[in-house]
Amino acid sequence: MGRTVDADGVELWVEQRGEGPDVLLVAGLGDPAEAWQSQLDGFADRYRLTAFDNRGAGRSPLPDGPLSVAGMADDAAALLRALQVPAAHVAGFSGGSFIAQDLALRHPGLVRSLVLMSTMARPDPYFRTMTRFWNWMAERAPDERAMLEAFYLWVYTPRAHADGMVDRLVDEALAFEHPQSAEAFQRQLAAFAGHDTLDRLGGISAPALVLAGELDLATPPRLGRTVADRIPGAVFEVLPGEAHQPFQEVPEVFNARVGAFWREVEARDGGTAARRG
Repeated sequence: MGRTVDADGVELWVEQRGEGPDVLLVAGLGDPAEAWQSQLDGFADRYRLTAFDNRGAGRSPLPDGPLSVAGMADDAAALLRALQVPAAHVAGFSGGSFIAQDLALRHPGLVRSLVLMSTMARPDPYFRTMTRFWNWMAERAPDERAMLEAFYLWVYTPRAHADGMVDRLVDEALAFEHPQSAEAFQRQLAAFAGHDTLDRLGGISAPALVLAGELDLATPPRLGRTVADRIPGAVFEVLPGEAHQPFQEVPEVFNARVGAFWREVEARDGGTAARRG
């Protein structure tokens, strides 16, 4: 069951599952905590997972004034502190990966490791044009179904459009009781479109795994590779045949790779602790 948590004055909707080392799951544009369902189910036997609705998504209210990635990173830090989590493996997807980058830069002691899925360090011209289109599409699409069908062209593989998965996801989004308003979508989008950590990523000290989908239109592999090149020691991998949201399309593949990374980090942490002892 989810609940609302006061994160330094910001009311964030949170769902926690499982027991074990802490994991924080940071969702992308418009996504509520439920976007991570396959991870909440798949890792609950080994980890204590925390997923939450960012400001302006799901059940977390949209505040007055502009949104920023740095502000949402501070929200995530305040949430971990409110939950008395000393440090967590942090996995962020798309806009959530931008938040995760800033979380690691602004609050490094809270981040045990980073998984950055469908990520970038600085928007390129294609990304900027794409987000301008999304911005007016949110207002001018004839209805919510048309908006989602258009938006999901950038998100899911042709396979998912062909096999009925996208139709099911559209129906689920339309049935969700806490839909995101066009204003909240646009304000989150503006924050993510203004993301720029390119010249600061060298300051990230946490172990990092950067994943990209081979067919991702929104954040193609070249953008993820730049992130990995700037983070000391980061590992970069491309998932063949996948697009922007593989953690939903092929959760068994995503979970296996991420789970292996977390085990590597924990083994390294354990070895360091043993040597210090």
